[in-house]
Parts: sequence; structure tokens; C-alpha cells
Amino acid sequence: MHTSSGRSRRLVAYTAVTALAASLLAACSSDDEGSAGGDGKITLNVGTFGVLGLKQAGLYEEYEKAHPNIRIKENVIERNDAYYPKLLTQLQSGAGVNDVAAVEVSNITEVVQTQGAKFEDLGKAEGVQKSAYLDWKWKQATTEDGKTIGLGVDIGPTALCYRKDLFAKAGLPTDREELAKEWAGDWDKYVAMGEKYMEKAPKGTKFVDSASSVYNAVFAGATERYYDKDGEEIYEQSQGRKDAWDAAMKVARGDMSAKLKQFDPTWDQGFANGKFATVACPAWMAGYIQEKTGPGGKGKWDMAKAPTDGNWGGTFLGVPSAGKHKKEATELAVWLTRPEQLAKVFAKQASFPSTPAVYDKLKPSPATKAYFSDAPITRIYAGIAENTPSAVYGVKDAQIGQSITDIGVLQVEQQGKSPEEGWEAAQKEIKDVLGQ
Repeated sequence: MHTSSGRSRRLVAYTAVTALAASLLAACSSDDEGSAGGDGKITLNVGTFGVLGLKQAGLYEEYEKAHPNIRIKENVIERNDAYYPKLLTQLQSGAGVNDVAAVEVSNITEVVQTQGAKFEDLGKAEGVQKSAYLDWKWKQATTEDGKTIGLGVDIGPTALCYRKDLFAKAGLPTDREELAKEWAGDWDKYVAMGEKYMEKAPKGTKFVDSASSVYNAVFAGATERYYDKDGEEIYEQSQGRKDAWDAAMKVARGDMSAKLKQFDPTWDQGFANGKFATVACPAWMAGYIQEKTGPGGKGKWDMAKAPTDGNWGGTFLGVPSAGKHKKEATELAVWLTRPEQLAKVFAKQASFPSTPAVYDKLKPSPATKAYFSDAPITRIYAGIAENTPSAVYGVKDAQIGQSITDIGVLQVEQQGKSPEEGWEAAQKEIKDVLGQ
């Protein structure tokens, strides 16, 4: 999941030293926990970020029942911008690695190109069928010499989730089909609806959580991103980036945003307190909304197609070669990413599987359907997934994107700087990240 903050060189160095120290301490803990204890069980540590859904869907418990010698411990870090540097430090030092490690799609190219030798080849693991996964998803985690370092968990077809109770109070349509039709094909129409919402907005609420949310949603449908097919950086002239930036600036400069930083505690509180009416909603976000809004949000949230189809986020599971239990970890990673298991995650969390064989069988849980006002969740996300254009990811894709959203967009939105000043700050951060 799915955003992370940019860093200056000094902060990177400090973070690396801190993370290394932490990882060495974690190594001792991990070594103890990863060994067979007095009960003879092996503890397998699974490193994840955000709400991946494997635990929530009961997969760990199910696996432990079928494998009495295995104990699974999930080590969760809320934000990927904190999780990913720690993962890199662990891989580079070989200390404190989780037995199974999640990798976000915006980081996968860098991991494949720079850390591929430090992962097991899951393409050769027993029981793995390449044909079960989306072809483009499989290729994203495969090195030039054919080594597959990660198996796909989910993808992120992106819809819009909205509070229909707040829409009704603001005098706006609440029917998902009507809304999708009203803003179809044009993010400016979505922004225009935000302006209408604010005319009669319920007290203390805004139309959207953040301008960064809009940036990510628009950018999700871009065919031209931050790199070209030859791996060259094109973020300055990228039309996809320009379109997303322009849409985000209209929101940031208006009065329709709650001005929250995504994945921060204040953002979580915004869900719980009903502070905003819409949020960009990749499939993995549905589970996040349920968890952060809580029982009080049941039946208040709904879901509609966004103006354009796109994919935001998605995850892989890999097995670091420095782990103490590679055989058992490989078996677990393979089992967790089988189509039938990913269908269970969708049923619980609505995270959309990377295995198309189960698409016609997917059924969200009754609780999830009720939470989102009986929206046709499967149909909405499947349709988006089928129409999402293919895109090229680069080595520093995540860092560039996060420099734009967490530096550039936020400076405009929260500090009142001009779009030109915000973009200049984002560019400076990007060049710092890229060592230019």
C-alpha cells in the first residue's frame, strides 16, 4: 500500500543507520522466534505493511491448523515508506530478515534489479503455476534471467468510495450508477461535483480526504508514468504525471479537501469521524475503510466507478534467501498466493486477486457488501481490472511518486504555496532521491 515520504540524503543516511541498528536487534529476536521452541514449532515471520488481508481472512490460522509444526507471526508496519527502507536494510545486511516479505508494486522493479539475488526463485517452487497469475503481474517480479522473486497477492483496480449519507445531506445524487455516469471520462467533472458538495456540505466535512488521493487516482490510469520502457526517467514531461498533478492542484487550491496526509493517524481518524465524503478506492482500500471507519460506517459507504480506469498498488510475497527457514517459508508463500486463498482474502477484505482464474467465482463477504451498501463490488473491480492500461514501472517509481505527493502536493495543500512552488519542491526532492 502504498505511499511513502521522500527523504533528503541526510535523512536517508540517518534512517539507514537507525534501521540497521534496529534490524540487528530484530535479528536476535527473529533468530530466537524463528527457531524451534520448546513446543517444537517453527515460527515463520511474515513482514507486511498496511492491511494486506492475509491475517484478516484467517489464512494464517488455517495454515497453522494444517501444519501443526508451524507458527506464523505477522510483523506489520503501517506505512510502506517505513517498511520498505527497513526491508532493504535487512536484505543488504542479511540480518533480521522476515521469512516471508511483502513487496509493494511501486518497489518491485528496484527489488528485482538490485536485490534479486537475495530472494529465492519462487517460479521453481513446488506447486506454483505461472499460468494462474496475470501475465503482467508475473513479469513484474521476474528478473532478466528468468528468476521470479515474488508471487502476486493483489492488484489495485481503482474505484471511488463515497459516503452516501453525506452526499444526501449535501443534496447530491447518491446512486452509484448515476454518479459514475455524471463524472465518466473526466476528472474535472469529479472536481466540479466537489464544488457542488461544498455549497451545502454537512458541517465539519470536506468532499475528499486529500489532493494526494486525487493525484494517485488519476495517475493510476496513466500509460505514461515516471519512466519509459528503456528505464529512462521521464517524470518531468510525462503526460500522465501532468494530468494527475493538474487535477490534484485544482483540489489543493480549492476548499474541498480535508488536507490529510494519507496513511497517517490523522487520516485514520478522518475515516472514523466522517470528515470527508470521497476517497480514491483501489480494491485493497475497501478493507482499510472498514477497519478504520469501524462498525458505524456500515451502510453509509458506497462505491462507484471512477472517471477513468486504473491500477493503484498491489503486492507480492517473496522469500529472502537469508531467512533461516527457506523451505518452510517457500511453502507458506506458495500456499498464501494460490488462487483459492486469494479468493478468501477478497471475500473478507475485497483485495482483488492477481489470479484471474477465480474472477468469475469471487464473492465479497456479506459483511463487506453490507458495509458498502450492497454495491456490486466484484463487477466494479473486475471491469476496471480488465480495462486498465498497461504501464511501465521504474527503479525509483515509489520514491518519485512520494516526493510528488508528500512534498509537492502537501506544500500546496497544507502550506498554501503555489503549484509552481510545490512542483519545484517536488523536483528538488526527486533529484535528491535520485542522487542528481
